[in-house]
Amino acid sequence: MKCFNYPLYIRSVPSQNELKFHYTVHTSLDVVEEKVSAVGKSIGDQRELYLGLLYPTEDYKVYGYVTNSKVKFVIVVDSSNTSLRDNEIRSMFRKLHNSFTDVMCNPFYNPGDPIQSKAFNGIVSGMMVQTG
Repeated sequence: MKCFNYPLYIRSVPSQNELKFHYTVHTSLDVVEEKVSAVGKSIGDQRELYLGLLYPTEDYKVYGYVTNSKVKFVIVVDSSNTSLRDNEIRSMFRKLHNSFTDVMCNPFYNPGDPIQSKAFNGIVSGMMVQTG
């Protein structure tokens, strides 16, 4: 089985920040790998998918989530958004995971291709409106 470690979907508003978020997402994938390997070595609950706050920057907070099949999700929110609580981030990751599962179940989707699903995009857009 091939292991992919590149983004299948990146969405930012405004879109001119997309290159900056590519860097942020790639950096956070390394942090996700560190956290997953640290959890793998401990005797903690292996079913916990939510990794929590990966790292804060001056402008953003970066959160992570890993599925049982090692698919990584990253959400980057503006640091000035103080109303967003941990349980809301958890809920967003669950919605993303469910929508991602729907994309993977589509017989016309080739694993590893960028995600271009209108339904997935709708879920992400809804979350962005909710947090914005």
